[in-house]
Amino acid sequence: QVQLVESGGGSVQAGGSLRLSCAAFRYTYSSSCMGWFRQAPGKEREGVATLDSDGSTRYADSVKGRFTISKDYAKNILYLQMNSLKPEDTAMYYCAASGRVRVGYCRPGYYGLEYWGKGTLVTISS
Repeated sequence: QVQLVESGGGSVQAGGSLRLSCAAFRYTYSSSCMGWFRQAPGKEREGVATLDSDGSTRYADSVKGRFTISKDYAKNILYLQMNSLKPEDTAMYYCAASGRVRVGYCRPGYYGLEYWGKGTLVTISS
């Protein structure tokens, strides 16, 4: 059973930084799409960043230039480095992954990934 476990969330002031981690257990797809999504209280889920199997990355406009998605392939850990954090970044952040995403579909706006973690909470105070 594939398991994605997020960590690294917390409470920081606006302008600060956090790095989220997503450990992927028993996830062995050689061709894979992985990403970070978030959901703020009372709002719909939003795609944040994705990493395709060819190494290409995509970001939501709201986080471009501030967030960076990356992966340690040896450890099978996905990261999200978040800088210049804003109160509107407050949300539960989820890691997701799938080895069955069609070409062109690995993007923040696509929510059909097969596996999801339980989330880690990020709170940004002004």
